[in-house]
Amino acid sequence: MREQADERIASLDWPSIHRALDEQGFASIPELLTAEECRDVERLYGEEERFRATIDMARYRFGAGEYRYFQSPLPPLVQMLREAFYPELATAANRWLERLGEEPAYPAELGTFLEECRRSGQTRPTPLVLKYEAEGYNCLHQDVYGDVSFPFQVVVALNRKDEDYAGGEFVLVEQRPRAQSRAHVVALAQGEALVFPTRHRPVAGTRGYYRTTLRHGVATVRAGTRYTLGVIFHDAT
Repeated sequence: MREQADERIASLDWPSIHRALDEQGFASIPELLTAEECRDVERLYGEEERFRATIDMARYRFGAGEYRYFQSPLPPLVQMLREAFYPELATAANRWLERLGEEPAYPAELGTFLEECRRSGQTRPTPLVLKYEAEGYNCLHQDVYGDVSFPFQVVVALNRKDEDYAGGEFVLVEQRPRAQSRAHVVALAQGEALVFPTRHRPVAGTRGYYRTTLRHGVATVRAGTRYTLGVIFHDAT
């Protein structure tokens, strides 16, 4: 399955994905994982030895739900997703830096980037599985775990909206300077992925590009249980 998913990512319509990232800041990828692959990842949630930490969102006032960070080594499918997505997203990340008048900063391979994380004391893996039950939600936030961060991350829906759970839409809020916030609400089908910014993105203005801040979260789950895989590329301190 690892090889098949790897081939799926390589054969994606990357020009269209890059265009969506540049124009709207995020891009959806239908049917990235099969239902079987989704169930395999969801089942891992019950194997505590696979994870380095479990976070109760309510305890930290992050929302209502729970998530678990994988420990090293990552499960093969999760590792593959991290490695396979990174090169194309690094290309987009460097393009965004250039639009903001900055030098390209992201190497072409994930391993080289993770070496930069290690030099900054960021050694703990950050891919995670999130679980929300009825009345669960995630407050708007950014996933930044140290001085080194990567400007994109990927979420994959692991179970079926309107069958396994209701509500729980992904929410992305963009705050442009001197303007009201704009919210994007995305309902993800099982196996569908969403690529979105970790912190900010460039937006074209009358005097060139400027930086806008983004935060993401999850709307209230009305019924059932929602599982999501989060693929974050920078490691944590």
